Amino acid sequence: MSIELITVVALGLVFLIATVLPVHMGALAFVAAFVVGTAFVGEDTDDIVGGFPGDLFVILVGVTFLFAIAKGNGTVDRLVQLAVRAVGGRIALIPWVMFGVTAVLTAAGAVVPAAVAIIAPIGMGFALRYRINPMLMGLLIINGASAGGFSPISIFGSIVNGVVSRNGLPSNPGLLFVSSFVFNLALSIVVFLLFGGRELLRRSAENAALGGSGRIAVAAEPGTSVALGGGAVGHSRTSTTTGGSGGRSGTGTAGSGGTAEPEHLPLERDHVLTVLGLVFLAVGALAFGLDVGFTALTVAVVLSLISPASAKAAVGQVAWPTVLLICGIVTFVALMERVGTIDWLGNLVTRIGAPLFAAILICLIGAIVSAFASTTGILGALIPLAVPFLLAGEIGPIGLIIALSISSSVVDSSPFSTSGALVVANAPAEQTDRVFRGLMIWGFSMCAVAPLLSWLIFVVPGWG
Repeated sequence: MSIELITVVALGLVFLIATVLPVHMGALAFVAAFVVGTAFVGEDTDDIVGGFPGDLFVILVGVTFLFAIAKGNGTVDRLVQLAVRAVGGRIALIPWVMFGVTAVLTAAGAVVPAAVAIIAPIGMGFALRYRINPMLMGLLIINGASAGGFSPISIFGSIVNGVVSRNGLPSNPGLLFVSSFVFNLALSIVVFLLFGGRELLRRSAENAALGGSGRIAVAAEPGTSVALGGGAVGHSRTSTTTGGSGGRSGTGTAGSGGTAEPEHLPLERDHVLTVLGLVFLAVGALAFGLDVGFTALTVAVVLSLISPASAKAAVGQVAWPTVLLICGIVTFVALMERVGTIDWLGNLVTRIGAPLFAAILICLIGAIVSAFASTTGILGALIPLAVPFLLAGEIGPIGLIIALSISSSVVDSSPFSTSGALVVANAPAEQTDRVFRGLMIWGFSMCAVAPLLSWLIFVVPGWG
């Protein structure tokens, strides 16, 4: 059995064992990397550890540590309040606002994981407070990042267009961007309908029928909420229902329609400093290219020094099980890349005589590998591998490049990718396992659905 096939079988066993037995998948992946690397490849431990995703580790730890501080001192609660006011309190719009903001960030040049790292903690805070399905919120954030990710000035778009140009293939950067955006927008509509969007619309409609214009009251303090028309909003220790006209209750004042007007509480010192830290993280990562993980850690440490009490329990809230899981899987995938498994799969595809069948296999490989590894790396590797195939002229190069780009990016919803891992890490603690399983099912389904759909839409008609 070849070493390439051994690594594929080993990865399959990791998933099978972790599914059947209560063994942590990340720990299994580390053991598999050690056993395969030393027994079959002849690597030493330094070589194996060299595949450890240190950048991903720092991102996961830094971002979750910083937002644990922000949650602990109440800053996230205040940001949630402000954002809900900005959309008029219509909770059905909140996931779409997150989609749009993330898409704008990546379209303007932000690295996809950086944009998700900034938006996911805030979005998941909305999900917790307003009983929005965390799968809905997380997937719209990830899809938003992918939607904007192929603009001509974005990272993904620059990589794809650059590789295509260097290899003398025809290109259409505008069509690539529009196709990716529309595909992710359509996918997000499906997500919205599947994961509770209709219930959010119904909840807004019920509030509107009660005279609240579909609005919800904003909690005035962490842990408190105001209920409209008998329906409590958010997770609360205490809840107050507003009743008749002019009544005064708890944190808000009820108007004639039963809509509570929340008090506008001022931001305290810790809130202001935390917001400034988050702004520094966003500007540093998006405008100056600072590393997201180290920047987040720096901001978190500074906040800890300024206000030790509010940061005391934050380290314990870092998503350590998720860190172990993601880093273990990525370490094993790095071993697969070193021994040539990815190139081996790509070369097998290019030898296939049927062009359309070969095209969908290339998209499938891009999707499956990208679900576990760097989308950036996959885009830079698979397109060159497909160049001889594309130059033969039997398949439209523009269509296949668009299909491959979409197939390799949509699967970022996998919990083993950076974007998916960030969503899992920022999910409510009691729902982390549920979100992980949900994203794994969704991500793996996208490994099959996205290549097939993009192949049918862009390759079969012969675009380019």
